[in-house]
Order: sequence, then C-alpha cells, then structure tokens
Amino acid sequence: MTGSAIFASCSGVPEGDGDEHAVPEALADLGFKTRWAAWDDTTVDFGAADIVVLRATWDYAERRDEFLSWAESVPALSNSAEVARWNTDKSYLAELGDAGVAVVPTTLIAPGDETPRWPKGDFVLKPAIGAGSRGVGKFSPEGAEHAASHLKSLHAADHTVVMQPYQSSVDTEGELALVFFGGVYSHAFSKAAMLGRELDESGLWVSEKLGSAQPPAAFRALAEDTLDATAALLGILRAELLYARVDLVAGPDGRPLLLELELVEPSLGFRQTDAAAAWRFASAVRQQLS
Repeated sequence: MTGSAIFASCSGVPEGDGDEHAVPEALADLGFKTRWAAWDDTTVDFGAADIVVLRATWDYAERRDEFLSWAESVPALSNSAEVARWNTDKSYLAELGDAGVAVVPTTLIAPGDETPRWPKGDFVLKPAIGAGSRGVGKFSPEGAEHAASHLKSLHAADHTVVMQPYQSSVDTEGELALVFFGGVYSHAFSKAAMLGRELDESGLWVSEKLGSAQPPAAFRALAEDTLDATAALLGILRAELLYARVDLVAGPDGRPLLLELELVEPSLGFRQTDAAAAWRFASAVRQQLS
C-alpha cells in the first residue's frame, strides 16, 4: 500500500512538539509520504490526502466552531470530526460517568447557573472547552471568593465550567496516561502535576515532566472500560479510533479514576516508550484505510 498522510497542526507549532519524530519514517516504511500542515492553512488541499491525522491542533479552543467546520470538511480525518466535536467539550466526562465509568466526580456549571456549593476540600475549576491546562485554577474552601471570581471570568467568556475535587495523588504520584492505537493498548507514560506551572514559549500548553510507566492492572482495566463506553456512546467500533490517550489518577481510596480522555490532539508519549510504538502507530494508520 502507498499513500499520503498529513499531520494537522497549528501555526504556533507547525510541526508539533517533536514527539512524533520517528513516526514519518515508520509510515514511509509502509509506503506513506507524510507532511505537516496547519489545519487552517487555506493553501493545503486536505481532501487530497489519503488520511489526515489530528496531531497538534492546539489552538482549537479559541476557534472551536471554525475548527470543527474544517474537521467536517476533511473526508479522511482521524480521529473523525464526530469524535472531535464530542471530545473537545469536557461535558463528555459526565456522559461517561453516567455510562458507569469511574470518573473524577464532575459538576458542570453553565453560564447563568447559580453559584454551586463548593466542595469540602481543594477543587479545580476549568473551562469545558479548553486545552493545555489554560484557564484551569485550583482552589480551597477558604478561597471561595477567588473561586467565585474565576468562575465569573470563565462564564463571562461564555464557558461552561467543569468543577472537580482536586485529587491529591497527583502531587505525589502524578497521572498515568495510557495510549491506544486502533483501539489496542500500546504503552503508558507518567505525567507530573501541571497546575501552577507556566505555559511554554508557544503559549499553547503547560510544559510537562514525563516518564515511562507500567500501569497497574486496575488502571489498564479502567482504560479499557473507558474506550468501550466511548465507542458505545458514539456508535462506533474501538478500532475506528486511530489513537486514544486515557489519563487516569488514583482516587482517595487508591482506585483509578478517569481524569480526561484525549481523542483530538494529545501528545502520545513516543519518547517515553519503546521504539516499536512508532511502528504500532503506523500500522494503525494503515488499518484506518483498509
């Protein structure tokens, strides 16, 4: 098989963060010619590519309607425009929770809603549509005035706000990110706490401290359950997801909880795992075209 692949990025990081450095070579071994292009570059014919892979479209949050309109215009987009529409609004966490997935308890606060009763412990407020930890704030019950001000500012920007109790395990254990290609588990990596860190020089994401990891069985099981529930909610097969990153944390009792499910533009930890991961990804790309 031969073909052409475009990795969709944005003007701020036109070739991503370097994580996929080995992937174009792996795709070339399977007959694919790969190039990068900003998703809003009007000189690029995305429809001519055999597959367009969402990789570093990290400015979508400020232009979501425009981004989704573009996604719907690309016939061979992975992950699909339908997936992107669902996953770029963190309201999906409530849907997964209702479907029986063990998620970090999530309350959605829309503009116009009454100010909620704040949790008893530390908690997080973040926009339902956002990326790279932008607009995320951590608060304590004693800082209710600051929380109310942050909530007001997010509502003023027309954001629905996600409220979650802060998971203290992040401070000591961080997060575990489990990566799937074509619905099949590939590898995992660890992520240190990001709250309070500065945005990187691009201004699009908070720099992360990453490392290789071997997830416990309970974390693997929850990640698998998350993908099963997602496929059922979207009416698709798991194999239709070219990639998925399932971000998990340990809850107060040590059991895993879903913090976020990344199906649109996550770093996939190629630099934190074995070299064969690039091959597994290339094989999944080929599978999407079969």
